[in-house]
Amino acid sequence: MVLLVQANVGLAAEIKYKMATRKVVESRLGKYSGDDKQREAQLHQMFADSGCDSQHLSEQPVKGAKLPNVICVLPGSSDRTIIVGAHFDHIPAGDGVVDNWSGASLLPSLYEALKVAPREHTYVFIGFTDEEKFEVGSRFYVKQMTKQEVQQTEAMVNMDTLGLSPTKVWASHADKFLVNVLFHLADQLKMPASVVNVEGVGSTDSEQFAERHIPSITIHSLTQQAWDDHILHSSKDKISAMRLDDYYETYHLITLYLAYLDQVLQGPTAPVAK
Repeated sequence: MVLLVQANVGLAAEIKYKMATRKVVESRLGKYSGDDKQREAQLHQMFADSGCDSQHLSEQPVKGAKLPNVICVLPGSSDRTIIVGAHFDHIPAGDGVVDNWSGASLLPSLYEALKVAPREHTYVFIGFTDEEKFEVGSRFYVKQMTKQEVQQTEAMVNMDTLGLSPTKVWASHADKFLVNVLFHLADQLKMPASVVNVEGVGSTDSEQFAERHIPSITIHSLTQQAWDDHILHSSKDKISAMRLDDYYETYHLITLYLAYLDQVLQGPTAPVAK
């Protein structure tokens, strides 16, 4: 797929990507069964099936966690980096499909969509362990980053709790430029996207990156209605709670977003608003 994006945010460009079919995306979403160990193994296998070979697919042992972070790297022509993350662990009270297999299972499909064209940035896709235990996996990953790696990381895009509604953004805890780009692209695709800030709900994996001054954004789908219905961290967190049309649209938007960031983030002089 090639999309010509208007240039009111950065340069005009043809954005190339090839989305996974809805059948594939929903099939990966449906592989949520089992405990977190089985989910970690399933995510690793899905990355491999999507074409991430053993040279670029790894498991990062995490201090204080039984399971590792799962990492797939899509090399670019530079060391400048875009990190894409989602946690794969869940609360046993429900199936944990919404929170957060909905995000983790999209990682291989995003890798698959972006690998079809050369990229300037190196993309690092990370399935984080133990987010539900105070973001252990992301805290460890960020702590292990060198000063140079931090400087080279131009964006961290986090996905947490997708598919309950059209795309939402935690804007009050996000980099303004990253938010503006996302809404610009949603407008281009004529897809709904809106701000829902979730300070009262809890934390998420993007927070650790923001603490090291890495521009970050969390994309979600939580609404007041879903919160009032107690879907998260309960037996109601099942695949039947998801709106699959909204879920696939969010996948489409995030795919375009990641591909477009490759062209509008231009190193140390990138127009990142604080």
